[in-house]
Amino acid sequence: MQFNMLTVSVENNIAIVKLNRPEVFNALCLELLEELEQCFINLEKDDSVRVVIIAGDERFFCAGADVSQMVTVTAPSQIRPFIALIQRVFNSIEAFTRPVIAAVGGLALGGGTELALSCDLRIAADNALFSQPEIYLGVIPGAGGTQRLPRVVGLTRAKELLYTGGRVSAKEALEIGLVNKVVPPEKLMDEAKALAEKIAKRPPLAVMLTKACINHGMEMPLAQGIAYEGRCFEWLFSTKDQREGMTAFLEKRKPQFKGE
Repeated sequence: MQFNMLTVSVENNIAIVKLNRPEVFNALCLELLEELEQCFINLEKDDSVRVVIIAGDERFFCAGADVSQMVTVTAPSQIRPFIALIQRVFNSIEAFTRPVIAAVGGLALGGGTELALSCDLRIAADNALFSQPEIYLGVIPGAGGTQRLPRVVGLTRAKELLYTGGRVSAKEALEIGLVNKVVPPEKLMDEAKALAEKIAKRPPLAVMLTKACINHGMEMPLAQGIAYEGRCFEWLFSTKDQREGMTAFLEKRKPQFKGE
């Protein structure tokens, strides 16, 4: 897969997607978003991919939406195509059938934080800085920030951050549950890959259904979510991986999962 503003590689069942617009701190423009959308369409079709890592570089993950493309907008209808695209892209990352890990180094501002929030898991370098600073620009988050942030860090903390545009250090991000782990910048990708490798060794179909149960269940009443989980549990008994996993357990050996 060749892109102008992304680099994409797949190895050992792990896809690494790197934002590559360094001259503007990986700011999200229309072309970058379109490439990101196509990238995930392509990855969804690649059965060899079990986990995806999204990264920037050690100085900046993503500085948010490219304000230079917005400053001349004077009517809601003019900005609507951009908002529709960025929401569609981030929704597709959240709905991607396999786990997605954000490896966040340096700045993750506005849309950068929203991109990280659309991922399942987040590993941060200790120089990472998160913020939803849209309030300073006279607007609000438009790519899911008002919806995903409260679901991750809680309603009260999210309101404070969204109302003030306050910044969150990597240490504080760990404390409030925004990230899963904090590591030195030079170990960020190694840590993200280690987590991805651990997940990639698990039975792919069970991992996919676990993600589906969590994501769909969060939008359902508890009883409905439990019923959905039950149907997914039942379906897995039609897979070879289920038989391999239980047989290996009884035979006291490591299972060999193939995603079948």
